Amino acid sequence: MIFKEENILFPMSQQTLTQNEWAEIWSASPQYGWCLVEPQGAYLPPTAATTTGAVPKEGTIMMPTGHVSVEQLTAVLATLPLDLTFVDAEDRVAFFSEGPDRIFARSKAIIGRKVQHCHPPHSADTVNRILEDFRSGHQDVAEFWINFQDKFVHIRYFAVRNEAGKYLGTVELTQDLAPLRRLSGERRLLAYESNEIH
Repeated sequence: MIFKEENILFPMSQQTLTQNEWAEIWSASPQYGWCLVEPQGAYLPPTAATTTGAVPKEGTIMMPTGHVSVEQLTAVLATLPLDLTFVDAEDRVAFFSEGPDRIFARSKAIIGRKVQHCHPPHSADTVNRILEDFRSGHQDVAEFWINFQDKFVHIRYFAVRNEAGKYLGTVELTQDLAPLRRLSGERRLLAYESNEIH
């Protein structure tokens, strides 16, 4: 194996990989582990490209771990088996996902509205407490679970912060856990819940 690495794999890698690909390997290696030895700083790579392969098309959302189109991202969020709502740092509803089985109905009229006005008056104090605790950095997660219309609903709020720790807003995830609570044993073989073909 060592012979194959030294005489086939490594020479082929040196001939095939570009400088940008080597730079990406370098930047990812601390997370996954260095090959053979940890370098001592003799090599400094050029700035790694944000993506490899095809150049992203116009309208693509670029992120540190890849890129997607608005159409793709919208479809991904609509496919997830949970409802997602994002409230910005000014406590205004900025976005919500539109899945086929939303637990709590959402109207597009709430976009830009203060989130405190989107909850029943009796829960306003709780909403304000969560937002204040997130904004101050005192807490990062708040969660609740309730029985609602034959569903076991898990509601989680997460503080969203940038790399410097600055508060950017709050994301709410709501999911019906009743199907998951009914699971038992293991399923190791492929089995579909429905035979429908679309």
